Amino acid sequence: MPVPTITWEGGEEGSAHLIDQTLLPESYRIVECRTAAAMWDAIKRLAVRGAPAIGVAAAFGAYLGIQHSSAATGADLEAELLRTCDTLATARPTAVNLFWALNRMKRAAASGRHLDAPSLRRRLFEEASRILDEDRAICRKLGEVGRGLVRDSGSYVTHCNAGGLATADYGTALAVFYAAKDEGKRFTVYADETRPLLQGARLTAWELHESGVPVTVIADGMAASLMKSRKIDAVFVGADRIARNGDTANKIGTYSLALVARAHAVPFYVVAPISTFDLTLAHGGLIPIEERDASEVTQMAGKRVVPEGVPVWNPAFDVTPAALIAGIVTECGLIEAPSAERIAAVFTTGRATN
Repeated sequence: MPVPTITWEGGEEGSAHLIDQTLLPESYRIVECRTAAAMWDAIKRLAVRGAPAIGVAAAFGAYLGIQHSSAATGADLEAELLRTCDTLATARPTAVNLFWALNRMKRAAASGRHLDAPSLRRRLFEEASRILDEDRAICRKLGEVGRGLVRDSGSYVTHCNAGGLATADYGTALAVFYAAKDEGKRFTVYADETRPLLQGARLTAWELHESGVPVTVIADGMAASLMKSRKIDAVFVGADRIARNGDTANKIGTYSLALVARAHAVPFYVVAPISTFDLTLAHGGLIPIEERDASEVTQMAGKRVVPEGVPVWNPAFDVTPAALIAGIVTECGLIEAPSAERIAAVFTTGRATN
């Protein structure tokens, strides 16, 4: 990434700084979040987006909620943190990393409730910072694990944005491309525009182009013709939540792309950290799907494109069945032909065995 998506500046008394992704690629602006309310707004309106980046943002948002607390004891500070986490949890329902990060902050508070308030506040700042650092390292590991799936002179398709803009560093799906590029491989990436908010056209194309990776934008409905007329070697996408059987929620349109890939015998890979798995859900039908405002579909570039009075259905995500997924790239290795048994083995042993 030319610049990091989210950073913290100023130590314990500082603030979070993040790229406002709603403005790209027309303009580049850094948003400073000094309160939990500001971070909630940034997550809700997609100024920061992508499951891993949302997790990092949520952790710092939780810290911001108690940063200037006047709590007299650690227990009082913990109670304030829990209230902040409850609010932040309402920002977006599908990305499990949001809840994963908030739960980590809650556990850190619970383990330190016996401390005085300043000491617990320091522990919470350190935990949020650790989540940021871990995400950076995981992004690099995802690239290392997945780069062997990219061949020299190959062509690949991706959907939405699963790059540095969606994480604290290298990305998830795009980390595979960045790592392959670092090895000296040359290849082409086709980025679905990703309606209705155009994260592929606006964000993926921007960061790949800025990073020197050849990228071509296609409309979402062009993937089938692309795979029929040109040699496509694989599809790589990110994930917002993965059920324990491997069913995967990602940006709306991912399921369609997976079906097209299967029809053309193109391997379909999901790239995501272990924190994106939700083992409490047996299958993808249990994943909560966020529905967003109709205006995202009825308006384009400030102009109405749907007649007044016509209803709109606008789910932000869909679920791709595990049967359509060739493999899930994680920091623990590649889970080929994902199933409940193979995923459970990763959580038992800490590594993928196929």
